[in-house]
Amino acid sequence: MRQDPPPGLDPERLRGHLDRALPGLVGGPLDARLIEGGRSNLTYTVTDGTGRWVVRRPPLGHVLATAHDMRREYRVIAALHPTAVPVPEPLLLCEDESVLGAPFYVMEYVAGTPYRTAEQLAPLGPGRTRAAVLSLVDTLVELHAVDPGAVGLADFGRPDGFLDRQLRRWGKQLDGSRSRELPGIDELHGALGRSLPLSPAPTVVHGDFRLDNVLLGDDDRIRAVLDWEMSTLGDPLTDLGLLVMYSVPLDLPGSPISTTADAAGHPSPAELIERYAAASGRDTSAVAWYTAFAWFKLAVILEGIHYRYTLGQTVGPGFDRIGDLVPVFIRHGLTTLQLQEG
Repeated sequence: MRQDPPPGLDPERLRGHLDRALPGLVGGPLDARLIEGGRSNLTYTVTDGTGRWVVRRPPLGHVLATAHDMRREYRVIAALHPTAVPVPEPLLLCEDESVLGAPFYVMEYVAGTPYRTAEQLAPLGPGRTRAAVLSLVDTLVELHAVDPGAVGLADFGRPDGFLDRQLRRWGKQLDGSRSRELPGIDELHGALGRSLPLSPAPTVVHGDFRLDNVLLGDDDRIRAVLDWEMSTLGDPLTDLGLLVMYSVPLDLPGSPISTTADAAGHPSPAELIERYAAASGRDTSAVAWYTAFAWFKLAVILEGIHYRYTLGQTVGPGFDRIGDLVPVFIRHGLTTLQLQEG
């Protein structure tokens, strides 16, 4: 039985375009299913009953083209596909909005599992969980070893002043979501600004590198790194800092923000840092700053979600508790930065 098409993707129009652009790829009518959506880019699987592919497009009603730039996302995947970084093979970029109502791209379907919680990792057991997370670090090292110029990404971002711009950007995001007192957040923002580290040589930065943005195969190998919409050229240690932050147990039972840090066998933040430093050769002595910045950035994101919730613009389970998490992230950020300064 054929499914009704999901919002944002007309299978017949897509097939018509694929038949013209990639003759012979599709062998019959397409069925489509939305597998990831929301405020981020929409992801669909499509199949003709034999082959299967993935389509990415901006969210419905998107306004800011730069925030959901299909050309940019397609470009970085195409550049990285020949390297050791595991990414899906890109097949087609379409910027003609008459096809699906927005630009989109098509890539190969990669079989694998994204692990989002400790409960999902539990069946793997401690040994396999440890190996999977350590392989995540190894993949990050591979990404940061890619020479941007050698893969055509020399102009993919503006690495000069990267950290300062990032800090100012998230400060503006905070100002746009202010609706209550948040003790410590301005102190954290100011302290980060006063202690900006000297960035190493720029690399391709993923921007949201964590376990649930990769697909693990049945052999526990990373089959694909996904969600490149935040990628740019910048300071590689921002990726490491975010990964470390997500590896700190939150000790918040029932939290709507789930991480895998509590899974049995999950390596400690110190192990992740040591493995990255040994394999990459980079100086990670300032990693506490990058981790504190990650806590700050997530606090700002959560406060934005809380603000939209108070305005009635975000509905669903768990959103009523997001606001209570923001002070926790602020405290973690301040404590982490104090460790750096100490």
